[in-house]
Amino acid sequence: MSEQTLIVVKPDAFARKLTGKILSRFEEKGFVIKELKSYNFSKEKAEEFYSAHKSKPFFHELVSFIISSKVVACILEGENAINTVRLMIGSTRSFDAQPGTIRGDYGLGITENIIHASDSYESFIKESNVIFDSRKSK
Repeated sequence: MSEQTLIVVKPDAFARKLTGKILSRFEEKGFVIKELKSYNFSKEKAEEFYSAHKSKPFFHELVSFIISSKVVACILEGENAINTVRLMIGSTRSFDAQPGTIRGDYGLGITENIIHASDSYESFIKESNVIFDSRKSK
C-alpha cells in the first residue's frame, strides 16, 4: 500500500553534510520525494512538533537541539512508507542501531541521532502540518 511519511534530517546530520547521503538511501529504496525544504524550527514550532514528549524529562533537550540549526524536512511516498522508513533509520539510540541503518551508520547518540521519522499516520499528519503549513489545506 502506497503511503506517505515525514523525515527530518536533524541539525547534526545537516552540519556533517550527510543530507544527500541520507536522502539518496530513500530514493535508492524506491521512495519518491514529494516535498522537500530546508527549515529552521522556532521554539514554538519545535514544542508543537515534539508535543507527544512534553511530559518526558528529555523534552527540553529535544526542543533545544532541533532549534539549534537548520534541518531538512522531506515527505516521502512509497509502499508501506511509515514502517519501512522506521526500519531503515534504526533504533532511536544510535549506539543500539544496527549497522546498515541510517542511525547505525551515522548516529552518535540519543538526541543527536541524525534523523526523525513519523511513527504513525497520525504523527505524519500532525508533524507534516507543523513544517509544511500548506498541507493543512490539502
